[in-house]
Amino acid sequence: ALLIGAGVAGFGALAEAAPWFGPLMRYGGAAFLLGYGWRNAVSAWHGGEGLEAEGQATRSLGKAILTLLALTWLNPHVYLDTILLIGGISGQYSGVDRNVFAVGAMGSSFVWFFSLGYGARWLSPLFEKSVAWRILDAVIALIMATLAISLVFRALN
Repeated sequence: ALLIGAGVAGFGALAEAAPWFGPLMRYGGAAFLLGYGWRNAVSAWHGGEGLEAEGQATRSLGKAILTLLALTWLNPHVYLDTILLIGGISGQYSGVDRNVFAVGAMGSSFVWFFSLGYGARWLSPLFEKSVAWRILDAVIALIMATLAISLVFRALN
């Protein structure tokens, strides 16, 4: 939520100060999404191995928290997604609409990560099969391509 807020607020300020930055980030975001979608499309086409969950590891609360913090703050992808991508998409909104977009993105993020965390155990038997990964990769590829095309069309209008 903090990074989404920073992306929306920072992008808005930067877009107002440098009008060329908004379109650049929209096209850059579209290129990133197309590349990411392509990677998933290739993975869906070629397939791979299923998930091989290891035995249940036990960790101390401290180690679990350190892992959580490292996966959050040391992950470059989180900055691409929240600061650049969500911040870039927010550039098409202004005023109250930008705030509503930010709150919606934050809420969606919470729902996504809680669902991912709690659903992982429930879905792990499904993802032991490589066909499940192929379907997931294909769906991700379609979503990324749709978002990229949407960004380009909005930038052109």
